[in-house]
Amino acid sequence: MSIHWKGVMPAVTTKFTDDDQLDLVNFEVNIKAQMDAGVTGIILGGTLGEASTLTDDEKSILVRKTVELVNGKLPVIMNVAEQTTVKAIEAARRAKEDGASGLMMLPPMRYKADDRETVTYFKKVANSTTLPIMIYNNPVDYGIEVTIDMFEELIECENIQAVKESTRDLSNISRMKSRFGDRIKIFGGVDTLALEGLQMGADGWVAGLVCAFPEETVAIYKLQKVGRIEEAILIYRWFLPILELDITAKLVQNIKLAEVATGIGTENVREPRLPLIGEERKRILNIISEGLKHRPTLPDYKNL
Repeated sequence: MSIHWKGVMPAVTTKFTDDDQLDLVNFEVNIKAQMDAGVTGIILGGTLGEASTLTDDEKSILVRKTVELVNGKLPVIMNVAEQTTVKAIEAARRAKEDGASGLMMLPPMRYKADDRETVTYFKKVANSTTLPIMIYNNPVDYGIEVTIDMFEELIECENIQAVKESTRDLSNISRMKSRFGDRIKIFGGVDTLALEGLQMGADGWVAGLVCAFPEETVAIYKLQKVGRIEEAILIYRWFLPILELDITAKLVQNIKLAEVATGIGTENVREPRLPLIGEERKRILNIISEGLKHRPTLPDYKNL
């Protein structure tokens, strides 16, 4: 399946049972909620997906299950976050074998590669596969920035087609559009800057709180795209305190609590993560509860 790099693509959470196995029942509930809301792709195995805790076999199960659930209606994109080039190439091969439509790729993990090493890493993986690739550019959390000049080299690979832009510098969107036009599709990757990024010309939104609030997230995107900015802003302003749950170290626990509150997920995380307790838990639940009390009535965004 080819990928139309636009719209809202959730970086979905991985669901676990009480005894720490994959919970495919609740995973299916969430994927169906995303599809019903109108997302344009499903991204597996990112930070929110607790990828660093998953085995290779579990990743394959998730890809295959998602491919089954979407039934050709949406692309399934697997994240690649590996320490070595060889392992990244193997992960890309396995994702394609399991039926993934594309990849999202982080720079090398743990080792802080320089620009030449990072470009070489991405290009070797890209040249090893026919799957289209989104580069995940998040120097704040992962320590390596993929610069505009680096993208100049990376676009030699035709299957490097998009970027999840998480530098927190909105002007990067304009810089990339000025340099590359539509050659690289740009997705905002920070929930609290999403609408601003779309206004600056981003093509889509790789979202986190969409895991709990899929309809509100897609509504913001669609309203903005058809020029109904004031309506989009009103929903976004309501959403912002909840979106801020995505920009902390415990974003996984936070968002899973939100999924429980909206009835499309569970709280279970995989150690070393632990469920929130005490005052921290109370504070997060209060933010979610306040949001739900004032949850907006959405316009008929699906027909825009």
